[in-house]
Amino acid sequence: MSAGPARPDLQTAADPRPAAGLQSLAGLEPSANLQPAADRRLADARAQRRVFNFSPGPAALPTEVLERAAGEMLDWRGLGVSVMEISHRSKAFIAVAEQAEADLRSLLRVPQHYKVLFMQGGAIGQNAIVPLNLMAPFQRASYLISGQWSARSAKEAARYGEVAVVADSRDAQGSFRGVTPQSQWRVNPQSSYLHLCLNETIDGVAFDAPIERGSASHQVPPEMPVVADVSSTLLSEPLEVERFGLLYGGAQKNIGPAGLSFVIVREDLLGKAHRHCPSAFDYQTVSEHASMYNTPPTFAIYLAGLVFDWLLRQGGLAAIAEVNRAKAALLYHAIDNSSLYLNRVEPAYRSRMNVVFFLRNASLDEAFLAESLDAGLFALKGHRVVGGMRASIYNAMPLAGVHALVDFMRDFERRHG
Repeated sequence: MSAGPARPDLQTAADPRPAAGLQSLAGLEPSANLQPAADRRLADARAQRRVFNFSPGPAALPTEVLERAAGEMLDWRGLGVSVMEISHRSKAFIAVAEQAEADLRSLLRVPQHYKVLFMQGGAIGQNAIVPLNLMAPFQRASYLISGQWSARSAKEAARYGEVAVVADSRDAQGSFRGVTPQSQWRVNPQSSYLHLCLNETIDGVAFDAPIERGSASHQVPPEMPVVADVSSTLLSEPLEVERFGLLYGGAQKNIGPAGLSFVIVREDLLGKAHRHCPSAFDYQTVSEHASMYNTPPTFAIYLAGLVFDWLLRQGGLAAIAEVNRAKAALLYHAIDNSSLYLNRVEPAYRSRMNVVFFLRNASLDEAFLAESLDAGLFALKGHRVVGGMRASIYNAMPLAGVHALVDFMRDFERRHG
């Protein structure tokens, strides 16, 4: 099958197309029983060339970061061991964790009266940890449902107290294509916090409007903390931390590998944990022990630190945001000007990180996935809940990768549309 001419930046001297074995890695066909020689050829091909990885998470990491980590893997800082083989309480690793926190604070301009915590359990874990720490004194929290993940967050929180849904953004077909405007919210003032998800990775819906505060039924009371799941948007653009009482998320989008979660919490919200909250998940305890109460995910913190350093050297969040806007604009323009592809999200709420799109002729889906993989475009299959395609274009995705995707989409439409 032909995927059209390959872009020069996708080619290698040996072969401009990735090894066919990558299709089994993407779940498009069962893995073959490869002979040792074939195994070596596949390993050689993969070593020579990396595909453009559109995975929603765990997601692509900057190549420069991976190369640096690989170079330090066996002998970190002349110690003759890997960074993941040393004590988390050693001076060497504590310096790594402290530098990672300092760089994250610098990137986000985190005020001093906020604590930065490195934890485990991912954002799904935080769906329980947040209410266990913050739901007192009202034993009630308000949740805005804007997509699959915020719906899941609300369901989990309901195990620990009452959940008041301020609005549910599903349309008549049960799909999420936008976010209910605040003028239609109904906020229970007797709530300990308001929970938002700023980017819904499954649905491709983003929400970044300022929160209107006041005493009207649709307004958020001035004293009510706003909690936000920022798993897939943190570090993709500047963010005013002081708009929120707490930010949390999993690291495996724009920060590092899976296994690390982060919390940025205002100091006055500490010390409110439910008496049954595990000590390792009590924000006050974690803060008092500088994220070392239990053994932290040391290698993930180390890699996150390398990513923070990489971002600073790119010019910080303002610079990376400009690139991210260009990538998203390029891809949405291609979709909107196509007779084959379709995006169903209202333009004002389109995610810059996760572009969900569909082929108007769904019978072409498998061919699209197979041919895109052959063209060096990895992990474009949409989430099983919504189907279609999804291109996750986090910080580590270069503009060249989106150009390659757009070129392929146009060529595929020319041949199949």
